Amino acid sequence: MAGINRKFVDPLPFQAQTNTLSESIPEERWKHLPPYEVKSGEQFGPIEWRGKCFCGKITYLLKREKPLNAKYCHCRVCRVTHAAPVQWSAIFHKHDILFTNGASGLAFYSTTHRNQKHVLPTKVSCANCRTPIMDEGRNMCLIFPQLIQIEGSSQEQREKREVFNPTCHIFYNSRMSDCPDGLPKWSGKENSSVPMDDDGIPIGVEK
Repeated sequence: MAGINRKFVDPLPFQAQTNTLSESIPEERWKHLPPYEVKSGEQFGPIEWRGKCFCGKITYLLKREKPLNAKYCHCRVCRVTHAAPVQWSAIFHKHDILFTNGASGLAFYSTTHRNQKHVLPTKVSCANCRTPIMDEGRNMCLIFPQLIQIEGSSQEQREKREVFNPTCHIFYNSRMSDCPDGLPKWSGKENSSVPMDDDGIPIGVEK
């Protein structure tokens, strides 16, 4: 690992969220909007995936077969709030998701405002077991594929889960360890920061 050109400057960078505009919907009207509005499965549409938290009190449905995108995020906020070296998330429109019990049983935390109010962007978790459920933005949600329920053998589960495979790494300059998987890597946000190789060297710069 010696000789790797990596800077361990670890501030709280921009998070891997669908937007960074803070917005609070007044009078808790957000509870009646996707993905929290209560509706039947028939009203929601054909179900492609089901997800649940560790304790099972929070369950949700997805009607989109494939996410709009999926990424590994190495920013410090994601690492700290997940207590993990990297966050794996898949992006869906809010109307692609339906919580079967609405907003009941959910807890919220805004890393921007550092409070537990529903202020966008916000992190959503189970109020009971504290499993991270998703990051919610204005129009999109980042869900965590580990929560998706997939049946079958281990091989069948791996094959089905391939639709959630990440397409890139973001905030790779803040990583805890190298990820030599050949996926595109960005020092910050995708397509708007410096591209890097597996060793964290900016592409085009000699080692």
